[in-house]
Amino acid sequence: MAVLSIFRSTAARRGVRAVGVASASVALAIGAAGNALACDISEFSAAAACEGGKGVITVTDVDPAGIPATVSVYLQNNGADAKKVGEQVVKGSREGTTITFTEDWKPNAEYRIHVKADRYVDEDIKPNLVTPATACGTEETPSPSPTPSQSSPVPSDTPSDETPTPSSTPSTSAPAPAQSESTAPAAAPSNAPSPAAGESNLAETGANSNTGMIVGIAAALVVVGGGAVFFGMRRRGANSGR
Repeated sequence: MAVLSIFRSTAARRGVRAVGVASASVALAIGAAGNALACDISEFSAAAACEGGKGVITVTDVDPAGIPATVSVYLQNNGADAKKVGEQVVKGSREGTTITFTEDWKPNAEYRIHVKADRYVDEDIKPNLVTPATACGTEETPSPSPTPSQSSPVPSDTPSDETPTPSSTPSTSAPAPAQSESTAPAAAPSNAPSPAAGESNLAETGANSNTGMIVGIAAALVVVGGGAVFFGMRRRGANSGR
C-alpha cells in the first residue's frame, strides 16, 4: 500500500509540473505574439517631397496591428522647435498608410517628427528629417517654340475694320496759305495812255522818237526830185519841137 501511494504522489507531481510547463509556454507564446503586434517607432518613416510644385512632408506607418498613432511635425531651429507644422492621427497597415503635411519647406531645413501611440510609442523618429538641397518649383520647363501654323496669322479676305479711312474734310490745324503764295495781286490800273503799236515796235527795235521826222523829210525830197525830173522832161520836149 505504501508503495502504491508513493507512486501515485509522484505521478501527480509530474502531472502538475507538465501542466505548469505547458501554461508557461502558452503565456510566452501569447506574450511574443502581443509584442509582435504592438506598435513600434521603427514602423514609422518620414520624407520631404514636392506635390504640384509645393512642398509636403509625408509620414508612413507600416504597423500591421493598425494601432492609432498621433504624429506631430515641428520645424527645428538651432536644436529647438521653431513652429508646429501640424498634427494628424494615422492607423498603420501591413502595406503602409501615409499621411501628408503641407509645408513650404526650405532647402536643408530640419524637422522633428514625434509619434505617440497609446502605451506603446512616445518618441521621435530618428534621425530628424532634413529636406533636400533644392526647393520645390525652382526648375522652369522651357516652353515649346511655336510652329509655323501657330506663329503666322491667316490672311483675311475682308478688309479690317481697324483700317483708318482718309478724312474728307481738310484738317483745321493746317495753316492757311499766305496771300503772296496762293494768288498774285492784280496789277493796279494806270491812267497813262498805252503806247501805240508803232512806238512799241520801235521801242522793241531800239529806235528813238526822231524816226517820223526823218521819214517825212525823205518823202518830201522824193516828191521834189520827181517834180524836177517831170519839168525837165517837158522842157526838153519843147525844145526839140522848135
